[in-house]
Amino acid sequence: MNDRGQARMVDISDKQPTARMALARAVLRMSPATAGMLAQGGLPKGDALPMARTAGILAAKKTSGLIPLCHPIAITKLEIDFQVDAAAGLVTVLAEARTTDRTGIEMEALTAAATAALTIYDMCKSVQKDIEITNIVLLEKTGGKSGPYKRKD
Repeated sequence: MNDRGQARMVDISDKQPTARMALARAVLRMSPATAGMLAQGGLPKGDALPMARTAGILAAKKTSGLIPLCHPIAITKLEIDFQVDAAAGLVTVLAEARTTDRTGIEMEALTAAATAALTIYDMCKSVQKDIEITNIVLLEKTGGKSGPYKRKD
């Protein structure tokens, strides 16, 4: 029973496990000088990209503990890549997550992308405070009852 205003976890007990994939993105806007330091691993805190990758992976593994009604699922693959356009001052974080489970892996991919972006911000903030994290979005997903989804940009 679900009364108005009362949250509930979705019952997935009758669902069959299926192969699922989600791809999420986050974009950071910063000065070209900061992006150049990031690309070269020359920030005061050190090389941010490997640290951001690790942070994103760790966060994805804890998604069900961060998002109240999110089911814990077995992540079978999580890959985080970065595209740094130093001249434009743009960093794109791409997080791909995979599982074979009863529910989707979108939240894990989004959590990974967002946390990796936050880690980059943290490691760059001594150089530049006004970095923007934008466009945290689901780009694509496969598997499950609702079928495939691909963002139209």
